Amino acid sequence: MKKTIIIFTTIFTSMLNISKGQNADIDIRERLTFGLKAGVNRSNVYDAKGQDFKADPKMGFAGGAFVGIPIGRYLGFQPEVLLSQKGYQSTGTLLGSPYSDTRTTTSLDIPLQLQLKPIEILTFLVGVQYSYLLHQKDNFAFGSNSVAQDQEFKNDNARKNIFGAVIGVDLTIRHFVLSAKACWDLQNNTGDGSSYTPRYKNVWLQATVGFRLYN
Repeated sequence: MKKTIIIFTTIFTSMLNISKGQNADIDIRERLTFGLKAGVNRSNVYDAKGQDFKADPKMGFAGGAFVGIPIGRYLGFQPEVLLSQKGYQSTGTLLGSPYSDTRTTTSLDIPLQLQLKPIEILTFLVGVQYSYLLHQKDNFAFGSNSVAQDQEFKNDNARKNIFGAVIGVDLTIRHFVLSAKACWDLQNNTGDGSSYTPRYKNVWLQATVGFRLYN
């Protein structure tokens, strides 16, 4: 119990010091920031190629850490490291038979973004993103040729490393950050284009709530 009280006292003292620092004369836009965020992705696919392939959006988790590095008052650099779930719900035809599929991919996303900070509470973001595929899961139902179709999905030559683009906006209310982004892949999901399963590029909208600290 004594250790718990000491830990909470330390955290509370740190928060008081941070709040005092926020009232200093230095513009917040010129201070190094770091924090955590969590929220949701609403993902789908575009530039999709597959016989009768039709996709609907899917919800997933997004969360991780970010750092804001000032470059003067109005510019900055914001790298992030996020665990991000994407995917789609689809129907189509494979090897002459219909199928339905719900695909969930889990990626490590690393956005590298330029900050444009016209005022303290508002930040615009634009940049590039590297994604590494950690896991892919398919829940599917096949038609009459289910064994062959199942084998095609298991042999899917998925690309592990994908580059993309991102734009967004952060609204800061003291230590809390409300973020909205639009992100899309610039490369398709297949490694060498040899797979018969649908070829596509991910596109997703991301909404998160974060908490940041100032140095």
